Amino acid sequence: MAVVRFHLVSRLTPEGVLKVLADFGPARAQTWPTIDAEHFTVHELGDTWAEVTEGTEAAWERARYQWDDSAQRVVITTLDSKLFGAGGGWIFTMTPEGDGTRVDVELTRTPGDVKGKLLAALLPLVGPSSLRKSFRIPLQAA
Repeated sequence: MAVVRFHLVSRLTPEGVLKVLADFGPARAQTWPTIDAEHFTVHELGDTWAEVTEGTEAAWERARYQWDDSAQRVVITTLDSKLFGAGGGWIFTMTPEGDGTRVDVELTRTPGDVKGKLLAALLPLVGPSSLRKSFRIPLQAA
């Protein structure tokens, strides 16, 4: 199992960050550079949860999102993935900081096969900088 932790600072409020993370409308694939329209499906959507498949041909996952406005937290649990096994996922915690928000991110990956094990081993080395970069525009991070 690989665990990667990092943070970034967004110009958005905690509510604004939550809104971006939990917006499953048709513009999601345009907002997030790691999602293409062909690999984005909303399977079910509730008031504080969603089950979606998203990603690209090379790396997609089906996940359950759960969010809590009062805790300012989003938990994403991987249900299925092209590269990794079920389990693991993402935790985003938002904390007001100055005029924006500190977003603490934790990514846990459970490798499903040899390729997944290799990628999981590399995640702690290259993950924080590349992931921070992929979140910079959608979350309006400095």
